[in-house]
Amino acid sequence: MEGIGVFFSADICRQDRQAALTKRNACIESAAAQRQSEQSDTDMVQADMSTKTQSTSASVPSKVKSTLIERLDALYEYDREPVHESKLQGWRTFIAMFSSEHIAGTEFVLGTLLVMHGVRAVDVFGGLALGNLLAVLSWAFICAPIAVKERLTIYWQIRKIAGPYLTVLYSGLFALILCLLAGSMVNVSTTAVTLPLGIASPNYAAGQTVPSIPWILIAVGVGTVIAVLAILGFERLAHFAKVVAPWMPFVFLSGAIASLPSLGVTGLSNFWQIANEKIWTGEPYPGQMPYRFWHCVGLAWLCNIAQHMGMGDVTIFRYARKWQMGFCSAFGMFIGHYLAWICSGVLCAAFVHSQRAAGVADPNPTPGNIAMFGAGYAGIVCVLLAGWTTANPTLYRAGLAFQVATPNWRRWAVTLAAGILMIVTACIPSVLHYLDRIVAYYGLFFMPLGAFIFIDFWLFPRLGLVRYYAQQRGLRLSWPAAVGWFGSFGICFVLYAKDQYASMAWVNSYLPTFLSRYKPDLFLQVLPAWLIAISLYTVCSLIQQRLHPIEQEQKI
Repeated sequence: MEGIGVFFSADICRQDRQAALTKRNACIESAAAQRQSEQSDTDMVQADMSTKTQSTSASVPSKVKSTLIERLDALYEYDREPVHESKLQGWRTFIAMFSSEHIAGTEFVLGTLLVMHGVRAVDVFGGLALGNLLAVLSWAFICAPIAVKERLTIYWQIRKIAGPYLTVLYSGLFALILCLLAGSMVNVSTTAVTLPLGIASPNYAAGQTVPSIPWILIAVGVGTVIAVLAILGFERLAHFAKVVAPWMPFVFLSGAIASLPSLGVTGLSNFWQIANEKIWTGEPYPGQMPYRFWHCVGLAWLCNIAQHMGMGDVTIFRYARKWQMGFCSAFGMFIGHYLAWICSGVLCAAFVHSQRAAGVADPNPTPGNIAMFGAGYAGIVCVLLAGWTTANPTLYRAGLAFQVATPNWRRWAVTLAAGILMIVTACIPSVLHYLDRIVAYYGLFFMPLGAFIFIDFWLFPRLGLVRYYAQQRGLRLSWPAAVGWFGSFGICFVLYAKDQYASMAWVNSYLPTFLSRYKPDLFLQVLPAWLIAISLYTVCSLIQQRLHPIEQEQKI
């Protein structure tokens, strides 16, 4: 039994050793499997990390490449705070800005309108010289000094003076009229594009009040390009102006000189005689009221009064290094509103004279037609760019104005909305036909609030009045500003309308004799309107601040 017991014992030992060996091998295999598994996990983790790294690397460029919306939002124009010193511009920028904006599409229209209103040669040469001189002095001594000291847009300066309600009203209406003016310039540029394509521009004087569909489609294309450039901001506008401005005066001048022989001018000896007999004859075209010397003075001074005496160009000159850069306006006034108006008058007279000689009963002196007549395709290109360079800064101002009235909208979005409105007005021919009247109303209505900025800055401290009274008291509406604004425009409009509209003739019976005999044209109301506005505003502010004084420690 012992042998059996030893056998069984030995067998058990073999079985135990075999089991132990099996267990050991199993452990080794398990450990190997575990190591393999761990390695596999490691590889997977590394692969995953690699994948994530690659994914991250791939995602970085997508963040760097910002969206169109983000890039448009980055076009910040210091809409609601002073311009940073690093953004200030030099002389060349403002010379280019004024030259491009005022040697522009309107010059083809307003110079033509002077001929149609029957001015005399002496009225044009003398009246425009005086009016443009007054405009330059207004920019240099009224607008630019305040612009470089405050470096704010006109809208935020008005807000401090008149309160948010009047600011929103002013900004909204100002943006609308700017869209109207920009639209007229798109109309001008469109006449240049349609002429080579054989598409006739509407002749409003002959009763054509709606353009053709092809003409409208081209106007939409031209307006879209202008709107995109205005969205890109001030620096893009300035760069564009520097490129296109220098050569445009030469096209105006060469076109006019080339047209003179068709009127019979053979030299300087008979220029003045022909000018009085065939160009500025003193006889208005049918349906037009006669203009004389003071109309020319008023038009040259008033057509941009909202920008200089009305302070609209503080929005532009806030980028100027010095207030003396206000004299850069002379490049726009004397090359654009003097030389170019005279040249476009010559082109208009020459075109009408040749058309009538050819048997055309109702010549259509559009900017495209008269430029093509005088300068050929160079004139066409000039008209296209001239309308463009005026529409761009006008639409830029409109975008800023709309943004004040819509504070939660982005600047590029409101500028785009203004561009759509501009394109719509470009397709209304009557806008171009009555452009001089529109410009006159525009100046008279919007000038007063800008005049208050001038008075608040220079006169109020000397009178012991508080500057930015509405802002300091947290007023939503300044009643002195409302009285001055609507009072001055209302008085000047009634004095003009009583002799222009039959329905207003009854006013004369209630006026003193000297006022009932006063028969001013709209252009002659510039200075009276400015004086009435600042007088009403100052007197009302004296009353307001005496009734509700601000403590000394609360003053700015």
